[in-house]
Amino acid sequence: MLGGGTAGWMTAAALVGLIGSACTVELVESAEIGVVGVGEATLPHLRGFLKTLGIIEAEFMAATHATYKLGIEFRDFANVGDRYVHPFGTFGRPFEGVDFHHYWLRRHHSLPASPVGQKPSFPIGEYCLGVMAAEHRRFAHPQGDADDPTTSYGYAYQFDATRFAPFMRAWAQMRGARRTEGIVTTVERNDVGGVAALVLADGRRTEGDLFIDCSGFRSLLLGETMTEPWEDWSQWLPCDRAVAVASASPDGPIEPFTQATAMPAGWRWRIPLRHRVGNGYVYASGFLDDEGARDALLAALDTPPLAEPRLLRFSAGRRRRSWVGNVVAIGLASGFLEPLESTSIHLVQMAITHLIERFPERVVEAIDRDGFNAAVDADYDRIRDFLILHYHATARNDSPFWNHMRTMTIPDSLADRIALWRRSAHVPRYGFGLFLEPSWVAVLLGQNIVPEGWDQRADLPDGAALDRALDTLRRSIHDRVAVMPDHAAYLQRATA
Repeated sequence: MLGGGTAGWMTAAALVGLIGSACTVELVESAEIGVVGVGEATLPHLRGFLKTLGIIEAEFMAATHATYKLGIEFRDFANVGDRYVHPFGTFGRPFEGVDFHHYWLRRHHSLPASPVGQKPSFPIGEYCLGVMAAEHRRFAHPQGDADDPTTSYGYAYQFDATRFAPFMRAWAQMRGARRTEGIVTTVERNDVGGVAALVLADGRRTEGDLFIDCSGFRSLLLGETMTEPWEDWSQWLPCDRAVAVASASPDGPIEPFTQATAMPAGWRWRIPLRHRVGNGYVYASGFLDDEGARDALLAALDTPPLAEPRLLRFSAGRRRRSWVGNVVAIGLASGFLEPLESTSIHLVQMAITHLIERFPERVVEAIDRDGFNAAVDADYDRIRDFLILHYHATARNDSPFWNHMRTMTIPDSLADRIALWRRSAHVPRYGFGLFLEPSWVAVLLGQNIVPEGWDQRADLPDGAALDRALDTLRRSIHDRVAVMPDHAAYLQRATA
């Protein structure tokens, strides 16, 4: 393996922890090479990864200064002044095979408009326990029936990324992963065009059968050595830079959610940890210079900065293939999608899962490579469309950036999905990949795309009975949230 950081040490930990008898893991990294450490917000899938490895949640959270995360609050994306939460949970529950949002839409459209043209319907977030707990800064581990919207929801973590990689490294090394310190100066090729060995600056050689490239944006093995082409997606996701800075923890509650606030040339993140707050401005350099982004970020902080802002450069897209010959790229060496939906660590985790499912027994087989590449491509492509939705579905016309995003041509796959939603409130399902129906419902409605119609089966229940059922569900969720503990207080108990 080449490269440590989050991608490298997560991969090493999974290999030694899950299939250690099938491989010997050696990771080459250099302390001289910096680590991109701004991916502090995650998705619920990481919980499964840690649990599979037998890592105790409380120990992990204490080591990384983590907080709980119920979702992402989006501000000013649909229009200035608008806000919504994309939760890790569902809205209501299906009835008679029809998803809840169809019944909500029926009720929404049945209500008379106010004098200013707005309907007084309860926001769909009122029917999601995760949203309402986030709104009130409360948290408790879900209990009871996982399908009961009044007792359960998903959650993830917000943590210090500079502490996560060392945590995974210590765990992996205790279980047999070997670390080699050094800088790779030469990559030796074998007689079939693959990689034979990594040669370090001091002359040492590291040989292997399968090489995993976690070298970051440089992509030394897959990009430079195997010359795998880069597929550029900047025409849809033009944000190519970020300035990031930590700030002091404020007095008051710790939010159990990440904040994403739209800015004139991109968006700004705020991630509350137990010992500090992570902040950053993701922006398009074609619409804003670096100094302007730095000044805008510092002006938006609600607490004093703890250091000078760091500048990061990147480009949205992925390698045409992530597994070529005997080289597999994971993390930034494979591709990059901006952190608007906290997907960076998830993409690492999914690539690890796909690799372990297809790990070669003796030699690399084409069927394993093809299956891995197809699965990784689906992950990237579906996340790409989901991110574009946040930018394109907007009424903002207050800056050149937002005018561009609102009027640009989008991928057919996303255009077709939006058209189907507008007409019938249906979200196409797929067998695997991130962001299933509840996520699309949350963002589509949050971005003010309200369908004209809905599933006709939702018209079958009596109107008065439907109103009573919806009101009962809403009250039950509010009652449940009222007895949940404060997030900061719960953190103190759960990770002591």
